[in-house]
This record gives sequence, structure tokens and C-alpha cells, in this order.
Amino acid sequence: MWSKLIAHSSILSFLLMSISLVAAAPRCYDNGNFTTNSTYAKNRDLILASLPPNASANGGFFTASIGRNSDRVYALAMCRGDRTPEACYSLVNSSIYELMANCPNQKEASAWTGDYCVVHYADHSFFGTLELDPTVELYNTGNITSNLTQFDTVWESLMDSVVRKASNGSSSLKYATGEADFVVFQKIYSLMQCTPDLSQQDCDYCLRRSASDYVNCCHGKQGGVVQKPNCLLRWDLYPFYVSNASTTAPSLSPPPSPASPLSQSVDSQIRKEGGGISSRTLVIIVVPSVIFIAVLVILGVVLLPKRIKKKKQNDQNNKIHLESLQIDFNAVRIATENFSDANMLGRGGFGPVYKGKLEDGRDVAIKRLSENSGQGIREFKNEVMLLAKLQHRNLVKLLGFSLEQKERVLIYEFLPNSSLDNFIFDPVKRLLLNWDKRYKIIEGITKGLVYLHEDSQYRIIHRDLKAANILLDEEMNPKISDFGMAKLFGVDQTRADTSKIAGTFGYMAPEYAMHGQYSVKSDVYSFGVLVLEIISGQKINSFSNELGDSLLTHAWRSWNEGTALEFVDPVMRDGSRSEIMRCIHLGLLCVQENIADRPTMASVILMLSSYSMSLPVPSRPAFCMNSTMETATMSYSSSLSDQSKTKAIQASVNEASISELDPR
Repeated sequence: MWSKLIAHSSILSFLLMSISLVAAAPRCYDNGNFTTNSTYAKNRDLILASLPPNASANGGFFTASIGRNSDRVYALAMCRGDRTPEACYSLVNSSIYELMANCPNQKEASAWTGDYCVVHYADHSFFGTLELDPTVELYNTGNITSNLTQFDTVWESLMDSVVRKASNGSSSLKYATGEADFVVFQKIYSLMQCTPDLSQQDCDYCLRRSASDYVNCCHGKQGGVVQKPNCLLRWDLYPFYVSNASTTAPSLSPPPSPASPLSQSVDSQIRKEGGGISSRTLVIIVVPSVIFIAVLVILGVVLLPKRIKKKKQNDQNNKIHLESLQIDFNAVRIATENFSDANMLGRGGFGPVYKGKLEDGRDVAIKRLSENSGQGIREFKNEVMLLAKLQHRNLVKLLGFSLEQKERVLIYEFLPNSSLDNFIFDPVKRLLLNWDKRYKIIEGITKGLVYLHEDSQYRIIHRDLKAANILLDEEMNPKISDFGMAKLFGVDQTRADTSKIAGTFGYMAPEYAMHGQYSVKSDVYSFGVLVLEIISGQKINSFSNELGDSLLTHAWRSWNEGTALEFVDPVMRDGSRSEIMRCIHLGLLCVQENIADRPTMASVILMLSSYSMSLPVPSRPAFCMNSTMETATMSYSSSLSDQSKTKAIQASVNEASISELDPR
């Protein structure tokens, strides 16, 4: 009886198949190893780190290579065609952890998840190469108990249809789903996918070989999966994929014939019961439902208290952490000599910044928020918690805060070299920044932005990236500061709109300056402006000529006409021409008007590090709005809320943390 219940229960079939779909163990190839901290190791780590954001942002498929000669690494990532960008990011990331844990030193390895997320890297190009082994075959434990011959006819017709549709896909997606009626109220569902780099012929062969493998291993079962390095076949008796009209194959019907024995027996049973539902049918419907509800109840009883306990524990830990950062306001007064003007470093949109020395001897920068900053106590505490959790070498670090009566003070690490604009735009100090130091600054800013956009537990849009908000430590390492205009995005949020424009003209992306639309690509635009300023040594608002050029159009025209080196600051004439040209090219890609044409910051890291990666030709830059705003020498602020009330947008600081992957 139970076997028949399983055979007719789509719910239990779903549960059993979900249990069966475990991740295949990562495959560690035996064609060579690399040593820890070698150039190959750094290249591998770097390219793997780029896969989650790029695969999720490019329809679930991404290939790239990095490095030269024997240190060159090739990598591929692909997600199932019905997965959201967020799910794809998570799956690729999990697969990478599996690879690095199981294959720490192999020059080639691949991993699949049960949800068919593929990650593969190697020291040789494997793009477009069909691989049929290894093969993983999984099947549902239930059996097709009636009319197997008719089932086979419908199944084979469906497989043929979905194979043809998947193999005829594009170079960015070879994915298809389909369904076919087997008997009354019973359908067969199928999903197939190939890596898009395969040719139509290879994809077709891979999928048909998978169908043949399934028949040989699992004929007569109620569902199954065949996974190969380049393709996936899965089918079942319930809709296990997210429906998409553009990828669903036409519904197929059994060949015209008299009613099948199974359908006749169903009709006969209904007639015997007087048109109602038989007790046997009722059991088939009710028992799985009861089991499913029981499972949910058990999970709720077991997991809910744990989640509540964990939340309380996290809240308590946050409270303890918040208290550990609080500093007595009198200590702040003493540190700044009662906020002496002699200790003032600058004044931002949210209040003045002072240099101070704490009792333990640490030099700090102290931001004293003005009463009209528009931030309440609750918002201030929330912001402190957020800033304290962000830890990265290329973000300014929050050390503490003070909150007493009307006083709200933020305390940051002190950076003796002030901000980047004090160097690149100064006729004397600019001589201290040769190309190698400027290249290092560009790399550091890139890593800080990747952390904010992709790798921290939050997705943060800075919205006011500029030279004045890049602070420099003793060794001229850059740290992004001034988060006063920053916005926090949800996990699945890609853009937002505001009616209050805040920022610095010239650095603002056109869609934000004109329509109030901002996203990670808004920061990418500002980054592009900043890169071109660093290379030229000229301010975005200082370049003009009789042709009405801006700094951006001048850079684009020089690059387009092959005279880009004339755009470069003369101080850097001894620098690497290939690196300088590539950075100009990259900056121009970032300031394109079309949002979709701008690269992500994760892609920028690859572009900076991999000379084997060809860059697209940039289109003419968007318009340039010259800034008429003056900024403070150095301002420290905060407020990850929409504080756009201030007219002179500037300073702020913060923090965060990410792994270092920077082979050159």
C-alpha cells in the first residue's frame, strides 16, 4: 500500500527527490599542483572571487581567464536557468568554498551543487570543450507502476522536444523546460541545460547521451537527474522548476489511442463510487498532506525556539559591542582640547572634524555632529552598529562614539596624509605620487567598493565617491571615507529612486543627477571619474577649452585618437604605459552613459589584474556637470540614511574587510 501511496504522491516525490539531490563531491584533477602564495594561487583565488557577482549579473553564466603563461587560470561558473541572481550568487559562492576546501592546491578542479551550479577552473582553456565524464545519476525511489509502455512513448517524445529547444539556445543561455500529459491529471516535467559555450551539436549530443544514460540506469523510476560537466537533464512528475513562458517547451500529448488501461480503471473507480472520490483515492490525497503538515510542525517546534534564542543572543552581543565602543564625552573634550579651533581638520555637511588624542595615546579624528544633522538617537545608534561591523583595510575604521544629551560624536582612526585631492591636485605634493603609488591607490579603492557592493553583509551604495573622500594612511594606502550620503540596499534590491539629489556634481552619474536613480553603477561612474582624475592630475571641474570639452570627453577623444598619453600627468611619464593605458580604458568604461555598459566593480578587479582579458570599446562618456561646491579638507561623517538636506555634500568615513587578491 505504501509503495502505491508513494507512486501517486507528488508531495512525497518532491521530498524524496530533494533528499536525493545532494551535491556531487568536488572533482580534484590530478594534472598538477601549485604552491601556496604562488602567483598561480593568487590568480586562482582572484578569479574565483570574481565568479559569484559576475555570474549572477550576467544571466547565470560567466567565463574568464587571468594571468600569463604557466600562471594563467581559466574559470567558468553557471547556474540553473531558472535561478534568480541572488540564488545564483549564493550557489556559486558555496561551490567555490567547496572547491577550495576539498581541492586546496590542485591546478584544476570542478564542483557541482545538487541544484546544478557548476564551477570549474583549470590551468588550460576548456571553454567550449565537451566533457561527458564524470557523470552523476540520481533517481526517485518511486516506480512507474502502470502502463510503462505508454509512459515511455510520452517521455521519449518530451525528451526529444526539450533537447532540441535547449541545444538551439543562445551563446548566453542554453536552457529549456517542458511538460507533457501522461494520463488525466498527471504530467511529466523536464528541464535541460548546457553550458552556453558548447556548440549546438555538442549540446544536443550531451543531452541525448544523458537521456540514454538515464534509461540505462534508472528506467521505470518516477524521476531522475543526470549531471555531466557540460549539461544537465532532470525530469519528474511535479513542476520542480520556476515556470518561464519563454523557455517552456510545448506541452506534448500521448499518441492518439483508445483510453489507456490506467485511465479506464480510474474512470471505472469513479463510476463505482457514484461520481465521488473513493476511500482509496482519499487516502492517497490525505496521508501525504498529513505527513507534510506534521513535518512542518516538527520543524517549527524544533527550529523556531532556536531562531528566537539566536536572535536574542545576537541582540545581546550587539548591545555588548555597542557599549564597548562608547566613550565618555568628557574624554572627548579632553582629547580635542575642548574642541579647539586649532585642532579642527575640516568641516563637512554634518559637522566639524577635529584631531584628538585619546587617553591611551591613540591619535583619532573626531566628528561632532551638528544639531541640525537630522539624525535622531535611534538612527545614530543603528548607524554606529552598522559602521562598526564593516571592517576592511580600504575603508576608514570607526573606533568609538559618544552619545550624551544632545551631543553625538563619532571617533575614527586618524590618517596623517589627509585626503587624495590634497596630493594629486597640488603642484608640489603630486610629485610624491608616481605611477606605482597611484596604481596602488586605484586598486585599493576598487577593493573597498567591491566589499561595499558585494562582499559585506550589507549592500551599500556610497553615492559621494570623490578624491576628497579618499583618505591616505602613512604608507599612502587609500581608505574610502564619508558615508554621510550612503544608502543601504536589500539583498534583492538593484536600484532605488529619490527626489532629493545629494552628492557632488561632476562625480554624479547622469541617471542620478537627472532622474534621482541610483545603484551600484552610480558608484562605478564616480569611480571612473576618480580614476581619470588620478591619471591626469586634473579636477573634473577644472578642465575646459574652446571646444567645450570636459575632462571625460577629453580623455575619451585622446584615447580614441591614439594620443592618450598626452592626457597623463607628466609626473608619471616613467610609469608602465600598458598599465596607464589600461586604466584610462577602464575609467572610460566606467563613465559610459548606458548603465548596462558600465562594468561592475568585481569586473574592474579582473580588468586591472588580467591583461589577457580583452576590454570592450567604450562609448562616448556621459555629460559632465562641473562642480561648484567646495569641500572640506577632510571630513568624517556618517548616516546611512537619505540625509540629502545638506547642500554641500562631503565627508564621512568608514570601514569594512575583505580578502586580499591582487596579483599584477
